[in-house]
Amino acid sequence: MTMEINNVKIEAVKGDIANQPDIQAVVNAANAELRIGGGVAGCIHRAAGTGLESECRKYAPINPGEAVITGAHELPNDYVIHCLGPVYGVDEPSDKLLAACYKNSIKLAEEYKLESIAFPAISTGAFRFPIEPATDIALAEIKDQCQNTSHLKLIRFVLFSQKDLDIYQRKLKER
Repeated sequence: MTMEINNVKIEAVKGDIANQPDIQAVVNAANAELRIGGGVAGCIHRAAGTGLESECRKYAPINPGEAVITGAHELPNDYVIHCLGPVYGVDEPSDKLLAACYKNSIKLAEEYKLESIAFPAISTGAFRFPIEPATDIALAEIKDQCQNTSHLKLIRFVLFSQKDLDIYQRKLKER
């Protein structure tokens, strides 16, 4: 299932966020220290090699909703955009902080004149944000940001589980 807004194709696929060779920037659901961790951060850091963590040191720590951009190192992409999603029930207002992750990532993509970006389901793993409202927030913010993009042509959501993919595809269809 895909959708198009202002000439930007938005799609959801099941896959590995660290293996998106046709995408210029992948988004890391980072921890505040921008270090290797579990989930998406661990996957991206392991695939990118030790140079990514070294480059990240100068940007850490970051706050919930904040995004920074680095090179992709050994990943097949040009850049990694790191954003810290909110811990559900801890970082408040969690909905606005989660929306800021998507907004700030899109702003960086536009600033760097990128044509493609891939997002994971930010904050829905270890940070416990429920997938349904997280998906609504992500899609609403992406829709808003696409109204003002001039470079982006493709936004891909890369979901790890079939359940998450099914939710994204259903919600894309509803929009």
